[in-house]
Amino acid sequence: MEPKDIARINELARKAKGEGLSEEEKQEQQRLRQAYVAEFRRSLQAQLDNTVIVEPDGTRHKLTPKAKHIQS
Repeated sequence: MEPKDIARINELARKAKGEGLSEEEKQEQQRLRQAYVAEFRRSLQAQLDNTVIVEPDGTRHKLTPKAKHIQS
């Protein structure tokens, strides 16, 4: 996400608190927020993919995905 997009998110947030947003601005804000969250998740996943656990004996292993629990 580009800095101008983040600046626009902040601008829309300030405007929403003050005078309110039009429907078009609300849609733009939602779209920008979704893009920001998606980028954040991609970044976090990349960081986790490159994380290595070092055991006390010196062995190293990558993180493995946690199994999803079935809720009953």
